Amino acid sequence: MLNMDFTQRVTINSHEMKWLPSPAQGVERKPLAREDKESGHATSIVRYAAGSNFSEHFHPKGEEIFVLEGVFSDETGDYPAGSYIRNPPGSSHAPFSKEGCVIFVKLEQFSPNDLETIRINTTETEWLPGQGKLEVMPLHSFETQHTALVKWPAGERFIPHRHFGGEEILVLSGTFIDEFGSYPAGSWIRSPHMSEHCPFVEEETIILVKTGHLPTNQSN
Repeated sequence: MLNMDFTQRVTINSHEMKWLPSPAQGVERKPLAREDKESGHATSIVRYAAGSNFSEHFHPKGEEIFVLEGVFSDETGDYPAGSYIRNPPGSSHAPFSKEGCVIFVKLEQFSPNDLETIRINTTETEWLPGQGKLEVMPLHSFETQHTALVKWPAGERFIPHRHFGGEEILVLSGTFIDEFGSYPAGSWIRSPHMSEHCPFVEEETIILVKTGHLPTNQSN
């Protein structure tokens, strides 16, 4: 197991990690959290070489993807950088990439009742006003869980706050900062249930953030 104690705060700069091979030729990954080697709960950065593919496989508890670079494809379509994809529990697909791509992927982490299929090209979606000067792009909500892109203008500071059900952040651009550290693009931060911080930025920064999805009973 890797980073499966959800009571602990985890921070990783994925750019400092080495790519590791996967079972599919031409597909490599950087594991951020993993229950078992090839099954169960997993959060990873995955890189497809041009022309590579993964054989058809099922996701009993769903799959969530954000395309970071290139074009990710499967039998349902082609998804360029900035695409947000949700494949619900029980779905299957055979992904590939003609030109190569890098994706952020979360496996086997859905509620069994969270059955919505989602395809969003965030480069073509409007930003909405958030708290303060923040801009927000909602991507998905179910029960206590909320996933969104958040754009921070340079110099913005947010009020101290707690995270019911935890918080998970992938820094897409700029540098995200709080009282615990500074996190450049490529950083992954997972904070447990009822954790608290006071985040701010010095330059424009965009993050992918998910809240309310981690265990609230403080057990892993």
